[in-house]
Amino acid sequence: MLDDAQSTVRAATRLEVDVLVAGGGPCGLMLANELGPRGVRCLVVDAKPGTAFNPQANATQARTMEHFRRLGFAREIRALGLPADHPTDIAYFTRYAGHELARIRLPTAAEAAVRIKTMTGSWSAAELPHRVSQKFVEAALRRHAQAWPSIDLRYGWALREFREEDDGVVALVRPVDGGESVEVKARFLVGADGARSFVRGRLGIEWDGVTGIQREFMGGKMFAIYLRSPEFLSRLPHPKAWMYVAVNHQRRAFMASVDGVAEFAFHAAIHPGENPESWTEADARRIFAEAVGMDVPMEILSMGTWLAGHALVARRLRSGRVFIAGDAAHLFTPTGGLGYNTAVEDAVNLAWKLASVLKGQAPPSLLDSYEAERRPLAERNTGFARRFADSVGLFQARSVLEADTPQGEAERAAAARHLDEHARLEFNIPGVTFGGRYDGSPIIAGDGAALPPDEPNQYVPTASPGGRPPHMWLEDGRSLFDLFHREWTLLVLGEDEVSHAGFEVAAHELAIDLKPVRLASPALCELYEAPLVLIRPDQIVAWRGANADEARAVLERVTGRRA
Repeated sequence: MLDDAQSTVRAATRLEVDVLVAGGGPCGLMLANELGPRGVRCLVVDAKPGTAFNPQANATQARTMEHFRRLGFAREIRALGLPADHPTDIAYFTRYAGHELARIRLPTAAEAAVRIKTMTGSWSAAELPHRVSQKFVEAALRRHAQAWPSIDLRYGWALREFREEDDGVVALVRPVDGGESVEVKARFLVGADGARSFVRGRLGIEWDGVTGIQREFMGGKMFAIYLRSPEFLSRLPHPKAWMYVAVNHQRRAFMASVDGVAEFAFHAAIHPGENPESWTEADARRIFAEAVGMDVPMEILSMGTWLAGHALVARRLRSGRVFIAGDAAHLFTPTGGLGYNTAVEDAVNLAWKLASVLKGQAPPSLLDSYEAERRPLAERNTGFARRFADSVGLFQARSVLEADTPQGEAERAAAARHLDEHARLEFNIPGVTFGGRYDGSPIIAGDGAALPPDEPNQYVPTASPGGRPPHMWLEDGRSLFDLFHREWTLLVLGEDEVSHAGFEVAAHELAIDLKPVRLASPALCELYEAPLVLIRPDQIVAWRGANADEARAVLERVTGRRA
């Protein structure tokens, strides 16, 4: 923390903002994109020179795409990464030039935009997932965030110290090249500064959960290569995929296509006794060749190590006016792509609450709901990711798997059955994507309705308060979600007119930005099981009911004014 002696030394420049964000990754940038349209003055600092160079996360889940749609740039994101006609299959091989064991076929970006209009059941949604490298997403998020006048993005700047005062947080930020410090006075500070979070460390917040989980694959140290190989696809004796997984007794690995042409993000298991810190580019080429099954020319863009085997959640997500989010708050083994997508949802949840308090539209007690809602979701999602990692990582690949013998064929058939089942477990996850709920939150007016089971591979839409609103495509071709207001929406459903004036009056008195949306569709009324449904700014059902008799009490509850 910034101690009293340091606080007497004034920085040459002093800056006042509403929110200071440490960390310019997906979580910090999403916070900026949520706060910017609301006119909140926000400074984002990140010690890196810019957005990510390495590919990092490679899967944007459908719920995240729905949030990008809400902000107006889902179509732009879907155009990034792979070419529109590139397969997004996940394929398993003994080696990439060897036997194909299993494949789950998924739509291309072009197909996804068409198919979503007719999908029902678990995949009734405004958007399908998109396979795109985080490096492209971060660059797009940065472009949109810096377009807002109230947002100040500073890469190459680091948060050095901070202390909390009665009316805000005083911090020192400084250019990493040794330039002059700036003192920042912010109403709130958000640490979205990654797994080694400076903010979490200074707050003394410890982890709950498990780490150091050892598996044959996706447990322990992993070796990463960001590479360019224009010849790989032409040498591949199988149809193209998005994700290539090598399953053999010598070296387990996976590789995601970054641009659909020549760039790939390759990750290989490291065996006990190996010292990857001493590996040279020649070693990297050897490891890559072990997965491919032959030598393929490639250029190494970067290489390094990372640690799989995390399922960790911070014990607290808040200390006074300071919050933590994203990887600072939870660490995953990156199966299912849940780390990055959970981080985005953290930002979506926290941003509207900060803006509401800053604008006087809600009391500070509203902010208590951030930890109450997001910490259980982080525990849920890290649990799912661990289950996916166990499914693929504990599978034993024996040498006979590659034998051109009847025993080898039998071994491959058994592996194919397991890997096909695993692929559908990890990569067809509407339940994980859409089924997260905030039951028990102090600002959800629950109705006690029976809820469907929380399963990763099945999502049963329910409008019971606390979860994502059920989606429907309207007769005119629009998504229901496109009709939701940026702030609060009151759905008025059914052919029979139901008086909702009480909500408009109460919203005006409480300075809540609420928009009624009247839809006569009997199917929608049946889907939502109530004529009146209150939707939060983060597109979560806050309340539903038959009339507006308790409108003021409802609005006071969902904005943190009363328990």
